[in-house]
Amino acid sequence: MDGLINGLYGIPLLGILVQFVGYIVHIVPDISPLLLQAATPLALGALCGVICERSGVVNIGIEGTMLASAFVAWIVGVTVAPLLPADPSPIFGITPTLLIALVAALLTALLISLVHAWLSITVRADQIISGTIINIAAFGVTGYLFQLIEKGSPTSAGAFTAFTPPSQLVQIPLVGWIFNMFLNQGPIAMSVIVIVIVMQVLLFRSRWGLRTRAVGEHPRAAETVGIDVVRLRYRNVLAGGLLAGLAGAFLTMEASNSFQTAMTQGRGFIALAAMIIGRWTPLGALGAALLFSSSQAIAQSITFAPPGGDLGTILTAIPAQGYDMLPYLVTIIVVAGLIGRSIPPAADGQPYEREAAT
Repeated sequence: MDGLINGLYGIPLLGILVQFVGYIVHIVPDISPLLLQAATPLALGALCGVICERSGVVNIGIEGTMLASAFVAWIVGVTVAPLLPADPSPIFGITPTLLIALVAALLTALLISLVHAWLSITVRADQIISGTIINIAAFGVTGYLFQLIEKGSPTSAGAFTAFTPPSQLVQIPLVGWIFNMFLNQGPIAMSVIVIVIVMQVLLFRSRWGLRTRAVGEHPRAAETVGIDVVRLRYRNVLAGGLLAGLAGAFLTMEASNSFQTAMTQGRGFIALAAMIIGRWTPLGALGAALLFSSSQAIAQSITFAPPGGDLGTILTAIPAQGYDMLPYLVTIIVVAGLIGRSIPPAADGQPYEREAAT
């Protein structure tokens, strides 16, 4: 067997490819927690898009919602931290400060989503423009406020800590690394799989899900059978906003304990791509988010633990900027390959106006 592998390694080009596949198989179990960690904001943002677009409302303001929520979570945390006890609990390192900051992030996302819902549903403004306004405003306001506040050098409010799964569980052959991926996480990342499963069941096995899909496909027909299209769209846009706010809170409360200007780095737009690739389903969105995050995690592993041999020589010769753009390059390639194959809900992006009573 070793002779066969060594023979494959010796074949030009094909040998390098075989070495790369072998490197990925070897490294994935070790970086599995990083996979879910990198996928968490993408998956939550994609779930926001699923709820909104299944209702017929396009929301490209996910990026701005995430960024604003991340900023508010950070600034509320550093403001409240000196006033409250700082002793973290043994589970996830939870403190009153972190809980208050999390609630503030969710309320911020709820307010932004309410603005988007009002513009898109009540005013019937162009939904793309509404989302663009949210993104531009979030980048501008958070960047400006951060420059002002940063001069005061506020202290960190801390962050949620990861749960440590039992060693007996993560050492199970073949599947132990999967348990490690989903359990060696903080509370927000760990909640992603639960949220995805619940949403998948509700969207396709509940009355709310049936009504949501009906409103997204044919709102006028849904209205004739007694579904309040406007009310349902409002509720779903607000619910989606909470998920985007949770993604933003993850960036400053779990992935790190600080805020940086434009720290979302396009994750909201990659989340929209994950939604499209996942065909507007929660499970599909999670799978696409893991696909995109794997490119980021593998790039990090190459930087810190490159493979040996010719493959390592080639990969280490690539500048760091090349690995930084890898997730975006993978997104473009995958989305381009699915153009025309993923069909959105029929009424997606179409404003709805009730017929006047006669």
